[in-house]
Amino acid sequence: MAAVDVIVDNLVALWRVPSVRQSLPWVFLLISLVGSCAKELELVPQTYFSNRRNVFNVYFVKMSWGWTLLLLTPFIALCNYSFSRSMSFLCQRLMSVVVATAIWYICTETFFYIEDVTGLCFETCTMNVIKKELTSKASCKRANLYWQGYDISGHSFILSYAALFIMEETVPMASLKTASLSALPQMVLKLLYVALNLIMIIWVWMFSCTSVYFHDPSHKLLGTLCGLLGWYLTYRVWYPKPLSPGLPLKCPCKEQKQHA
Repeated sequence: MAAVDVIVDNLVALWRVPSVRQSLPWVFLLISLVGSCAKELELVPQTYFSNRRNVFNVYFVKMSWGWTLLLLTPFIALCNYSFSRSMSFLCQRLMSVVVATAIWYICTETFFYIEDVTGLCFETCTMNVIKKELTSKASCKRANLYWQGYDISGHSFILSYAALFIMEETVPMASLKTASLSALPQMVLKLLYVALNLIMIIWVWMFSCTSVYFHDPSHKLLGTLCGLLGWYLTYRVWYPKPLSPGLPLKCPCKEQKQHA
């Protein structure tokens, strides 16, 4: 598995560069703005990724939070338990998954609610005949009609938020070699780390495709800002303080002494 070690070392070296981590939130904002302008000016030709039925959208983006939790939860558990050997600390750190999932749920449900209360049902996609008797998106869709409301981009939100969540929680990998791990946990962590970086690349790419092919500019920008705000309020405002899940370990040696 020497190839995995080389890939992990290169990824760790990349994420150790402060400017890489600091620029990622701004990258999402820039992509959203530039992509929206490109869409409005029709500068980007139609491709496989402009079709909503493309394989990445159907099997990855629509289940993006599930993929994120599937890979990140065992990574957080293995990393933090291997470093601290404390079940209480492990449970504290796993609360970050609970908090992130709560943010995902609240935001997506709020987006659905806003689209529902601001929308109207139309007989055709030309939006010229209103069906006033159908007052919710669900009833409109059941009638095979067209609902038009303020549709904040859930994709812009979840893809930016999930990528930043992964970026923060994979920080301990830079200190993994200083921890006393047996061969199997180390290999599992390395494979999870590579997979998490790969899924992050997919999230950034699909975020770019959303920006240049779908939604109105304000829908995408607002969705992106919600993702950045969710990340900032947790990892930059709340988590550094007491009575929080805390930040991921950066130097396990000192933490191990504290939890011993």
